[in-house]
Amino acid sequence: MTAYILYSLAIIACGISFFKNKEKTKNALIKSVKSFENIMPQFLTIIVIVGLILAIVDTNTITKFIGQESGFLGVLFSNVVGSLVMVPTFVAFSTGNTLLNSGAGYAQVAGLVSTLTLVGLMTFSLESKYIGKKAAFYRNFFAFLFSFVVAFFMGVILG
Repeated sequence: MTAYILYSLAIIACGISFFKNKEKTKNALIKSVKSFENIMPQFLTIIVIVGLILAIVDTNTITKFIGQESGFLGVLFSNVVGSLVMVPTFVAFSTGNTLLNSGAGYAQVAGLVSTLTLVGLMTFSLESKYIGKKAAFYRNFFAFLFSFVVAFFMGVILG
């Protein structure tokens, strides 16, 4: 139901924009389609990889490594994996939902999603070119530590 409401609002807003300024609306729609074309290969690749992993790995294994009972080691494992893997943010949330449905714990998934979105070891060299190695290290280090805080609170609140 929420999706229908959001899509309807988007269509109405696009219609209003079109009547106010056709050229700007047309340019915005062209940019959005190009952006969608750029994102789609990454999105499909991640979905295929996650699907294959979930097909190969059974729910007992997921529960063992990052289930509610895995505790701090499960959070640590999730945070390390999240720090090493590079996925788009919108994929991180859907992956987290899939893992929760497969038996993962709330704290572990919160740590994973937090590090997926905040920590970027794969992009460290690029980031360090712009803000410097020291700043990039501290930003990633504190984001990694913050992911444990997020995992703890989400585990307490939802677990």
